[in-house]
Amino acid sequence: GYTAAAALGDGRVRSLLVIDLFAEVIEWHRSGLVPLGAELSRDERCELRQGNFFELARTGFDIHDQGRRFDAVLLDIDHSPQHYLDGANESFYGEEGLDGLRSQLMEGGAFAIWSNDPPDEAFRRRLEAVFGIAEAHNVEFSNPYTNAASINSVYVARRDR
Repeated sequence: GYTAAAALGDGRVRSLLVIDLFAEVIEWHRSGLVPLGAELSRDERCELRQGNFFELARTGFDIHDQGRRFDAVLLDIDHSPQHYLDGANESFYGEEGLDGLRSQLMEGGAFAIWSNDPPDEAFRRRLEAVFGIAEAHNVEFSNPYTNAASINSVYVARRDR
């Protein structure tokens, strides 16, 4: 919910499609059982939809409009491009999987991935090969679970072709 809320905080965002694997999680949002759930559900720009992100990255995120292209895709599912919650997700992070996602972005569109690991140069180069432009950024934040600062990374790729 925090990624979605941050995106909706940008006044340029006219619509946001949030995909979650579990219908129960979507219902928790609609029922206000999770942080920011009620806020996201009330925002007319936000659509919560059940689905498998990794399958939809290959076939099309909007089942109602297969030709729809997106200005941005923000991914925060796996721990990192090297550490997956499900081994089936691994193929997405290869060139073929990333190319499927690239085809759903508008020219100039951005793809960003939150990673729990430090930046991996090989993965950044793979993003660059597929999208044209790619950067990795360290993000430092106060971690309430450790009561200390934590550093994660965000990869940002931009479709330039």
